[in-house]
Amino acid sequence: MAAAGALDRSFVEISGAERERPRHFREFTVCGDGTASAVPGAVKYNESAGGFYYLESGKLFSVTRNRFIHWKTSGDALELTEESLDINLLNNAVRLKFPNCSVFPGGVHISETQNHVVILIITNQTVHRLLLPHPSRMYRSDLVFESQMQSIFTDFGKVDFRDPGNYQLIPAIPGLSPNSTACAAWLSSDGEALFVLPSASGGIFVLKLPPYDIPGIVSIVELKQSSVMQRLLIGWMPTAIRGDQGLSDRPLSLAVHCVEHEAFIFAVCQDHKLRMWSYKDQMCLMVADLLEYVPVNKDLRLSAGTGHKLRLAYSLSMGLYIGIYIYAPKQGQFCVFQLMSTDNNRYNLDHISSLFTSQETLIDFALTSTDIWALWHDAENQTIVKYINFEQNVAGQWNPVFMQSLPEEEIIIRDDQDPREMYLQTLFTPGRFTNATLCKALQIFCRGTERNLDLSWSELKKEVTLAVENELLGSVTEYEFSQEEFRSLQQNVWCKFYACCLQYQEALSHPVALHLNPHTNMVCLLKKGYLSFLVPTSLVDHLYFLPDENLLTEDETAISDDVDVARDVTCLIKCLRLIGESITMDMSVTMEMSCQNLQSPEKAAEQILEDLITIDVENVMEDICSKLQEIRNPIHAIGVLIREMDYETEVEMEKGFDPAQPLNIRMNLSQLYGGTTAGHIVCRGVCKIASTRFIICRDLLILQQLLMRLGDAVILGAGQLFQAQQDLLHRTAPLLLSYYLIRWGSQCLATDVPLDTLNSNLQHLSVLELTDSGSLIANKFVSIPQTIVELFFQEVARKHIISHLFSQPKAPLSQTGLNWPEMISAVTNYLLQLLWPSNPGCLFLECLMGNCQYVQLQNYIQMLHPWCQVNVGSCRFMLGRCYLVTGQGHKALECFCQAASEVGKEEFLDRLIRSEDGEIVSTPKLQYYDKVLRLLDVIGLPELVIQLATSAVTEAGDDWKSQATLRTCIFKHHLDLGHNCQAYEALTQIPDASRQLDCLRQLVVILCERSQLEDLVEFPYVNLHNEVVGIIESRARAVDLMTHNYYELLYAFHIYRHNYRKAGTVMFEYGMRLGREVRTLRGLEKQGNCYLAALNCLRLIRPEYAWIVQPASGAVYDRPGASPKRNHDGECTAVPTNRQIEILELEDVEKECSLAHIRLTLAKHDPSVVAVAGSSSAEEMVTLLVQAGLFDTAISLCQTFKLPLTPVFEGLAFKCIKLQFGGEAAQAEAWNWLAANQLSSVITTKESSATDEAWRLLSSFLERYKVQNNLYHFCVINKLLSHGVPLPNWLINSYKKVDAAELLRLYLNYDLLEEAVDLVSEYVDAVLGKGHQYFGIEFPLSATAPMVWLPYSSIDQLLQALRENSANSHNIALAQKILDKLEDYQQKVDTATRDLLYRRNL
Repeated sequence: MAAAGALDRSFVEISGAERERPRHFREFTVCGDGTASAVPGAVKYNESAGGFYYLESGKLFSVTRNRFIHWKTSGDALELTEESLDINLLNNAVRLKFPNCSVFPGGVHISETQNHVVILIITNQTVHRLLLPHPSRMYRSDLVFESQMQSIFTDFGKVDFRDPGNYQLIPAIPGLSPNSTACAAWLSSDGEALFVLPSASGGIFVLKLPPYDIPGIVSIVELKQSSVMQRLLIGWMPTAIRGDQGLSDRPLSLAVHCVEHEAFIFAVCQDHKLRMWSYKDQMCLMVADLLEYVPVNKDLRLSAGTGHKLRLAYSLSMGLYIGIYIYAPKQGQFCVFQLMSTDNNRYNLDHISSLFTSQETLIDFALTSTDIWALWHDAENQTIVKYINFEQNVAGQWNPVFMQSLPEEEIIIRDDQDPREMYLQTLFTPGRFTNATLCKALQIFCRGTERNLDLSWSELKKEVTLAVENELLGSVTEYEFSQEEFRSLQQNVWCKFYACCLQYQEALSHPVALHLNPHTNMVCLLKKGYLSFLVPTSLVDHLYFLPDENLLTEDETAISDDVDVARDVTCLIKCLRLIGESITMDMSVTMEMSCQNLQSPEKAAEQILEDLITIDVENVMEDICSKLQEIRNPIHAIGVLIREMDYETEVEMEKGFDPAQPLNIRMNLSQLYGGTTAGHIVCRGVCKIASTRFIICRDLLILQQLLMRLGDAVILGAGQLFQAQQDLLHRTAPLLLSYYLIRWGSQCLATDVPLDTLNSNLQHLSVLELTDSGSLIANKFVSIPQTIVELFFQEVARKHIISHLFSQPKAPLSQTGLNWPEMISAVTNYLLQLLWPSNPGCLFLECLMGNCQYVQLQNYIQMLHPWCQVNVGSCRFMLGRCYLVTGQGHKALECFCQAASEVGKEEFLDRLIRSEDGEIVSTPKLQYYDKVLRLLDVIGLPELVIQLATSAVTEAGDDWKSQATLRTCIFKHHLDLGHNCQAYEALTQIPDASRQLDCLRQLVVILCERSQLEDLVEFPYVNLHNEVVGIIESRARAVDLMTHNYYELLYAFHIYRHNYRKAGTVMFEYGMRLGREVRTLRGLEKQGNCYLAALNCLRLIRPEYAWIVQPASGAVYDRPGASPKRNHDGECTAVPTNRQIEILELEDVEKECSLAHIRLTLAKHDPSVVAVAGSSSAEEMVTLLVQAGLFDTAISLCQTFKLPLTPVFEGLAFKCIKLQFGGEAAQAEAWNWLAANQLSSVITTKESSATDEAWRLLSSFLERYKVQNNLYHFCVINKLLSHGVPLPNWLINSYKKVDAAELLRLYLNYDLLEEAVDLVSEYVDAVLGKGHQYFGIEFPLSATAPMVWLPYSSIDQLLQALRENSANSHNIALAQKILDKLEDYQQKVDTATRDLLYRRNL
């Protein structure tokens, strides 16, 4: 693995989040009562800046961890910003305006107490104290758990700026230096705010505000060199104060050091002397001449000091260090002293070091107990930052900080490139221009047009494009011009805007101050427009950037313990630097395009070498070859360099925090470097490393090509040419491509994804059971655009890295401090490990997939694929996922199939196939296929599912369970697509009988729902015939008859196979159920058709086989899955097992068919009976028909089923009775049913009524349907008599002919005595020969005729009935009449008997 910054000899500048919107400052006006208006021409102070670090900012478990405040002053404005590397602070920026005042440069001092953060501000007229809550008092917990928290500036509006205890005008005291800007302030241990201002006489004034919570008065004390103290209370102003020294004694720079209840005030004055005062004793304790430490000081003694600066650094172990910058016109000098105390309160300086520098304009410097950090701005407007260890660096060699350079001044655009695209790409590539720069340039470019400057990165890009295009259109003066002219004009307009951006970027990059945190060793550079951080460089980058004259022996020893190897590597890097300096822009583009177009970097390096040799006018190649001669073993040196730059590791970083750690510790650590700023710094550091290493690898490839071209055994050593070609060259090219890929990811912006898309993506990934992976958690909304590397760091990598760093701490975590150079180097290097393409694990790719960055993921994999052979299967799988999202399903399928070959070899694919319960149910490849099939199924791609499942079948081999699963899957999706034949074919190949039956059931149901019955019927169903019949029968008996046509399907199924008896049985059962369950006219019609179909089926069979089994009545069917029937006690009822089987022959079916037809006839005639007609028996139907008046139909039904006609005649008789006594309504209604019966002739005259027609119909029926015992006459007369209706003559005459005796008995039954007497009389007369034809008597009484008889029993009953009421004379008369008639009859019988006997005796 590459060295993780083994030698921190140099640093590199990384800018803050340049893509965030211009910071929104909440503005507050601090009114100073009594301040004088600004005088025209007054001195204007330079912009200044500074920073404050919390005392516990370096502790791992502190709410102020990695938290600091920085500020900037400009005129009457003070901007305060609170930053955190761990969390995103809300409301963290305020701007204070001081009307009529100017804030002193360095006039802001911040201190912290247990409960407050106190800001002390000094302007040219006022002093202020602002109290804000300490972060430890703002939150409920001492640990940082959340990703966003409120800043201490959140409630800044609640601060009372007019509070007299926290605000004071600087009195117009004589002797107060009017033009000096030197000042200092501190907070005493008692809570007093003290402000130090210079005196014109060489002393200082100290203005004291009482503690904020204790009433008191404001006082001013002047501390003079003579140790004479003079106290001035406000309001008392003497006329003059004259010191012993001149104006040259005026302090230039002030600093305060507090020790418990004492405060020491240090001042560097114009007379080049350092003075020290004790505020407690109010006396000057020490005066030291600084020119004693300046080698050449003659000129300085003659002139007053102007640019001297003073800084203090305190260490518990080493005491107080005093750093002084002594300004000289041509050479500045730093002097470092240690304050030494002796008895009797005497102090002196121990000179530690003097350091010289040639830079002229020192902007700022910072001092620690070991180092000096200095910031210069040279004549060429370049920012220079260096640092030095003033104790150990004997040679006085400053360590460089490689500053972030401004973007290139000119953009070279090839003919095949679009100017707009190239300029936009340059302007909006991360790390080039800040948002504030682009906004300012846009505002100026649009000539002051009012525009909203609060724009996001993407909105700003649109606005810039629109503004430049409008300017371009405004520049067009002609209607027609050539394409070349338009291109030139377009390029000029874009170049104009680009120059404007460069101008403001340069202005905003102007350095103002350094901010150094001694607790974490973090150094920040405060610039006019933004904040940047200094991070250590690695050894390789350090050596590559470092000029030859700055290379020290320590640098070589850090490379290797072997001096020769170290020198070889150093010389090799010098050669690389020479090559890099010779590379032109076109050559650089050649290598870039080679990597972008997935071409061979070796060939590109060879081409660049050819070009270098061709254009070598300065003999650079000779210099390179000369330096190569100095390398003892080039092959080994190149190998050492490659190893230093290679981040490949065989061990994957452990994931997650140690569960053994307490929850609060894990949660606190999880937020370390979780802020947007920290993420940006880390990722910009990675980008910087990748960019540098890409150049190094490019130059190294070119150098290797040169070595191969030289081919000199003296250089390479015997037999090493082949090794250089086959080994080193092929190790360098992947290294270059790896860094190119990381650099690309560090500059590629992530896409904003809608929440619903994220949720949909999460659902798809949940099918793969990967959502528990931290790399697949969708990112939260962020206000600024992120690169994909930043997204990966914030969401996934950071927690892995932090957990790895603190998994095995060397000391207890509570005692662990945060060292910024070490931490940022470790985090950056571990992030490079996670991003390194050839390392195991795919966290980066998983993160992109989980956050819907599919376009970026696809581009990344396509750039990775040709040369990286690690995680090939995982990459192919994720590329397939990209193709799915972009709608390229067939490409996705190809990628999924290619990934299958790597299952079991890669961690991601192993995790993909791992089931939740850990049980391995099949081979790894089959588990992989199962996951992919489920993914394709959820997305809704059945065709791809079929293709992949078909491929997986081959893999399944003899595993019948997997075979069954895959073939079931194939069947299901063929069926979904409507591929019925393929679905049936897949069904027949399912080895599992249970699954096959389920699929068969599904096939039947789906095809029925789609009405694709022809396919369903015509499938051969080899070895599945009974199953499919059972399924259809089960469905037919389980679903609604009128909605589904399973019976008709089954009928067609059997007809297609010429199984007519089964077909007839099906239709007969269908008809039965229709009659029972479908109580509608449509149901009766279908029932009739069903019986007809059944009848036709049986007629197609030979007579001896023309029978079917009577289907079970009721809902007694064996339906799979049906719940058991229970009685009212909840017990299961016993299923009858001994049901008798009933055989129906053709005649029986014909009868049912006839009955169905009659039911339909009845329903059409009287729809009200539809509900009961369907399941009515023949007997019940006769009753219903009679009620409806369909007597012909009823008689037909009775004849078909051999039923008596009695109900018909009784019903008709009753109808006649009703008509007899009914009204006109009954008469009108009767015509309806009369018309439904066939009369021999219909009489429609006025004399003929419905009643007459009804009697006539009855008469015709009696004549037509005669029986032996005249039953029908009897029932009709009995019905009439039972209702008290007089018998019609025609009926009496008709019955007298057939059975007069029965008529007599009926008369007797109903007490019709008079009618009975008349009948007896007529009957006796008829027997005697008078009207015998009316009684059906062929031969009356005669000796020669057959014997005749009388119903004596009935006549006796009649006489008895007449005699019972002797009081009724009429009855007596009637009885006598009968007796007389019987006597006459007896006489004639006697005569006839004698004659008969006489004749027999002859």
